[in-house]
Amino acid sequence: MIVLCRPDLTDAQRERLLDAVRALGVEPFVRMEGVRTVVETGASADARRSDIERLVGVERVFAGEPGAHLVTRDAHSEPTRVQVGGHAFGGPETLVIAGPCAVEGLDVLLEIARACKSAGAHLLRGGAYKPRTSPYDFRGLGREGLEHLAAARAETGMKIVTEVLDTRDVEAVERVADVLQIGSRNMHNFSLLQEVGRTRKPVLLKRGMSATIDELLTSAEYVLAGGNPDVILCERGIRTFEHTTRNTLDLTAVPLLRERTHLPIVVDPSHASGRRSLVPALARAAAAVGADGVMMEVHVRPAEARCDAKQAILPSELAAIVRDIAAIGAIVRRPPGGGETT
Repeated sequence: MIVLCRPDLTDAQRERLLDAVRALGVEPFVRMEGVRTVVETGASADARRSDIERLVGVERVFAGEPGAHLVTRDAHSEPTRVQVGGHAFGGPETLVIAGPCAVEGLDVLLEIARACKSAGAHLLRGGAYKPRTSPYDFRGLGREGLEHLAAARAETGMKIVTEVLDTRDVEAVERVADVLQIGSRNMHNFSLLQEVGRTRKPVLLKRGMSATIDELLTSAEYVLAGGNPDVILCERGIRTFEHTTRNTLDLTAVPLLRERTHLPIVVDPSHASGRRSLVPALARAAAAVGADGVMMEVHVRPAEARCDAKQAILPSELAAIVRDIAAIGAIVRRPPGGGETT
């Protein structure tokens, strides 16, 4: 049993709760998640769940093993909609996030942003800070890149998705980004997850390249426990024994996550495949299995891209994908009975 306490829990209420748990014959394990106290008792106390739930200062009690709870459908039965500007992840649309892997300069970013908007993309992605396998590769423009992203939003009206790599940069990125991205390599960076949990900007959390579904949900729990309810999960491919693609896209994760969590789910076929030719088919497949959004890398001159050039598609390819995703999504996301989505 896991007891989630109210943020305004008093010391006296906390002691009464701990005494009540000990009276069940178990020793409570207490931890802080953001501003909330969480008490774990183990499964042996599950039968007395209703008694604990009636105590003053207790917000919710979960039965089951320790781990992710705020992200589950037990905690929130209705799907969460994460609003970004005029669009909602988890709403009736299958949203498209598109743009360059890295912000390379203002002129080329504006050219790409205009092309993505014209192709029908809903949000603009672009890395001001880039985690690279080699420290000698191009790692982004940093604060200058953030300024360019702000300029692209001002011109096109497209909301910005960009990655934050370090707790020291959260404040600066938050001032510009409309969605804070946590990349695959940082899915287990719990200090960073806690820090973005304190913000009030939506967080797009990418699955680690070797992470299980349970681990992804537990990482999302860190953000929600910090007080930020707006988390979007992202399947971006996992590392397997197969080497013909950059990663192996786990499309099974989408319907599986749909069963377990109320959070919206997007798919990144660019990083999953690492090959431009595979992105269109995988993007359509993502829409077909019910993804709430698809995230793709786009460049006006892919051969000149300073980061992940082999997986960047052209704006003309993006336009065709957007049309197909909209058509597929209209079928897949149709409510039972064939009525209109709301």
